[in-house]
Amino acid sequence: MTIRYQPSYTSSLLFILFVSLVGYFIYQSLHSTEHREKELVRYIAADLAVLPLQTPVDYNQQIKPLLEQRCVVCHGCYDAPCQLKLSSPDGIQRGATEARVYNPKRIKAAQPTRLYVDARNVAEWRNRGFHPVLAEHASSPQSYLKNSVLYRLLLLKQQHPLPELDALPDSFTLGLEREQRCASIETVNEYVKEHPLWGMPYAMASLSKAEYQSLVTWIAQGSPVPVATPPSTSVLPQVVLWEQFLNQPGNKQRLMSRYLYEHLFHAHIHFSGSPAREFYRLIRSSTPPGQATSEIPTVRPYDDPGMTSFYYRLVRYQPSIVVKSHLVYEFSPKRMTRYRELFLQPDYTVDSLPSYMPEVASNPFKTFRQLPLKSRYRFLLDDSRFFIEGFVKGPVCRGQIALNVIEDQFWVLFFDPEQDVFTNDAQFIGAMADDLQLPADRQSSLNLFSIWTDYWQRQRRYLLTKQALFEKINTHNIQHAMNYIWDGKGASHNNPNAALTVFRHFDSGSVAYGLVGSNPETTWVLDYPLFERIHYLLVAGFNVYGNLVHQVNTRVYMDFLRMEGEDHFLAFLPARQRKSIRDSWYSGLRGNVKTYFTPPEDWLKVESVAGYQTYDPQNELYGYIKRHLMHLTRHSDDINRCGQHFCSQAQSQQTAEVKNRVDKAMEKIAEMRGEKLHALADVSFVRVSADNPEHELAYTLVRNKAYKNVTSFLADEHERDRADVEQDTMTVVNWLEGSYPNFFFSVKLENIEQFAEDCAAIRNHQDYEKFVEKYGVHRTDSNFWSTADWFQRRMARDQPVRAGLFDLNRYQSY
Repeated sequence: MTIRYQPSYTSSLLFILFVSLVGYFIYQSLHSTEHREKELVRYIAADLAVLPLQTPVDYNQQIKPLLEQRCVVCHGCYDAPCQLKLSSPDGIQRGATEARVYNPKRIKAAQPTRLYVDARNVAEWRNRGFHPVLAEHASSPQSYLKNSVLYRLLLLKQQHPLPELDALPDSFTLGLEREQRCASIETVNEYVKEHPLWGMPYAMASLSKAEYQSLVTWIAQGSPVPVATPPSTSVLPQVVLWEQFLNQPGNKQRLMSRYLYEHLFHAHIHFSGSPAREFYRLIRSSTPPGQATSEIPTVRPYDDPGMTSFYYRLVRYQPSIVVKSHLVYEFSPKRMTRYRELFLQPDYTVDSLPSYMPEVASNPFKTFRQLPLKSRYRFLLDDSRFFIEGFVKGPVCRGQIALNVIEDQFWVLFFDPEQDVFTNDAQFIGAMADDLQLPADRQSSLNLFSIWTDYWQRQRRYLLTKQALFEKINTHNIQHAMNYIWDGKGASHNNPNAALTVFRHFDSGSVAYGLVGSNPETTWVLDYPLFERIHYLLVAGFNVYGNLVHQVNTRVYMDFLRMEGEDHFLAFLPARQRKSIRDSWYSGLRGNVKTYFTPPEDWLKVESVAGYQTYDPQNELYGYIKRHLMHLTRHSDDINRCGQHFCSQAQSQQTAEVKNRVDKAMEKIAEMRGEKLHALADVSFVRVSADNPEHELAYTLVRNKAYKNVTSFLADEHERDRADVEQDTMTVVNWLEGSYPNFFFSVKLENIEQFAEDCAAIRNHQDYEKFVEKYGVHRTDSNFWSTADWFQRRMARDQPVRAGLFDLNRYQSY
């Protein structure tokens, strides 16, 4: 018997209802899409009706400055949202992608996406997954706007401007790891529908009407851009001269050029006497001088170029300059003379050139063993700030691997190259070259535990050899021992690079000349092999596109190097107190290290200094160091503030009195300690406004967080131990320090004492909120952009060569 299914009356109604609902939603969707299309057409027509379309827009004069002030401040580097770099026409034409550059969890290395390097035209970028943000196949102002993602997002902000709020709505996500939606022209309608408040500039105050119309006019005219700017007439002869110098024949010259390239590949090279904002990159090209450059796109500067004949060339740096990746290095006739003195005039022979095999090329002690070691060390010391900035700021914009293992504020000193320090001896380094091998030679392998075995064993052998030699050294009076610290004195001038201060602002960092701030908890003293390894580990050998293993190996090895630099500092302290002082720095670190490693510690008991007079030898040592480097103090402060060895601005007596008044008030803030700093941002810029522009001043409040365990370097504000919080300090400087300001304060000169008192009175987050309400500038404040512009102008005035655009990606919301 066959049983047939008979649909019930109820099931039929349900089916009809289901079909009706589906049809209704389809109709509504189509109707909504049609409505949005009509609305878009109306907005475009309204914009076009008021735009001066007949007047050509000048990109360099009108659009570039506007993009820099309002767009590049968030879209200027590797960590730009959606990799959309608006800092150059090439970046705008490349467009955006969902792929992230910074992804520490990836198992497989990513394909590099370096602008100007890894693809040569827009078509190649499309093949790499980038989609356009401007209309690529349009022929009228209407179609240029309708098919432009950039226009749609600018329009969205005009349609839904953010009110002036103390804190942003929860729908916004901030921070470097925030949710990002990389809308294409195919998905922008969905983006607009789901996130009506996410117009551009994202989570910021709106553009002014004039700014909006300027950008829209440019887009409607087809986004015309000028051709790449060639070298200026004053620089071109210098470019020719330097390319000749770097491409000289002969093994001695070629080895020198390779060494220079591997240390300067990330530099923004500025020629002496050239325009302040003209910079160059040193590259390897397949074409010789006199022909158009063709850069060889290797991941690392020591990777095999793949051809026997290549040339070192200088190409003009085209993008707008952002502070976070602006690493300035000067070329001049004096510099060329210095290179000749260091590398060409000494009497030595280069029998054969080293290979580019990874195990050799990644080890500078093997690759450049034929170059005089003292010359290499002198080369690094001459511009130590540049090389320390290389790993603190990072050519890839975030120095996250290095910053994960360093204190918030510490000083960096160097062993004197003229003193008999065994680690600066060529014979010693040659014998230890194998044990100084860096993990970069493994590149992005999946051997996660290589660092815990092979490289630790190498490091341990090196430390044991050092310890054996250390046990044989003589004991020096502490005042005499200061002669082993390089003081920067030379034939021509006192080099301010002899003393540096590193600031870590959680996931960014900066470097200042001199011994800035209060005595730090730790200090590094670098010798040549340690300095060189830091560069090859974190700059030359670091691949931001690398996999998890590469990044873990790099971080752990940097732990070794940091401890080595700190141990050099400990060697200047009395033996009986070294271990207790070292353990007090990181109460959990040394114990954790012993779980995996057994670092030699017998050297801690070897007395190498004598003559301490107090029960606080570390602070006593800081006193000796300050006196030893006293001649650099004014020199360093002037360079930090105005970019010159001596600030040339003549101050009137009244201006000097104003500065002294503000400095005195700021001292109260600099004295803040402990938990009361808990609510303050890592980096705050302060504008002191006055009726007389000459009396306006800029300061930076740098909050230094204390850490007792290396694992807590990665902890956010709510995960830190209370004992650490109580050790927090504040550094106040009368210049703009850092690349990522977290907050702006604006105070009138007549209120500066009250500002300082109010800040010093902060005890909790509620107090801080009142303080911000009185003096702070919120993201959506109507004065936000004018305040940001003031700080940019101030930086450009004070540091015409070193200045760059501050990044606002980390600006806080309260």
